[in-house]
Amino acid sequence: MSAEGQTHQFAELKYVISNIRLVKADGQEVPYNSNDLDKGATVVNHAKPATLSYVLSDIPAATYKQLKFGLGVQQDLNTLDEPRFPNFYAAAGKNDTEMMWEWGTGYRFTKIEGFYDTDKKKLSIHTGSTLDGELEDPASYVPGVDAYRDISLTLPEAALVGKTAPVIHIRADFDKLLSGKTKAIKLGKGNATPSIHTADGMVEFVDNLGGNGKSDPSGMFSVTGVKN
Repeated sequence: MSAEGQTHQFAELKYVISNIRLVKADGQEVPYNSNDLDKGATVVNHAKPATLSYVLSDIPAATYKQLKFGLGVQQDLNTLDEPRFPNFYAAAGKNDTEMMWEWGTGYRFTKIEGFYDTDKKKLSIHTGSTLDGELEDPASYVPGVDAYRDISLTLPEAALVGKTAPVIHIRADFDKLLSGKTKAIKLGKGNATPSIHTADGMVEFVDNLGGNGKSDPSGMFSVTGVKN
């Protein structure tokens, strides 16, 4: 049940994580292949348990107090560049993943399908950065809405990388889609599917899921535990 009193049910939950950084106790950030989508980004699909775990390798031994990552892809990397990042391109586009926009300008950042209200009306929320310009003239494209969100999570206890490999448990609470810290959203004829809601309307969902980049740096994410 949402904050607006609407029942909702999710049938498909997918999202892109990239630009991972670990923050040491002294505040120094350690980036993890932030400019390489093949090595430092992943598509999480809640229907496939194997995608719910992500292993970071070759992390410098240190004490880490914070985890940062992007929900989506930064603008300078958000192009369907198969030759540069063939593995991520394949993961985002193969089979039923469909984490690419049909017009080929970049990746979907989140893809949510389901139903809402007791009569099970269709719920379909797709988010991602947009371009403005003439559809038939790629030369006219300029950045539109930036749907990438930088997530910052303080660890409840330090992660000790060295002799052992810690495990950080992260929760993604998709109830925040409609009942987030930024806005309580009521679904209806104007915002429940991608063909209806505007780019500005999409941002309301983006801010609930990924935070608004200001007062809310965590969105739907939280750390539930650290195992050293």
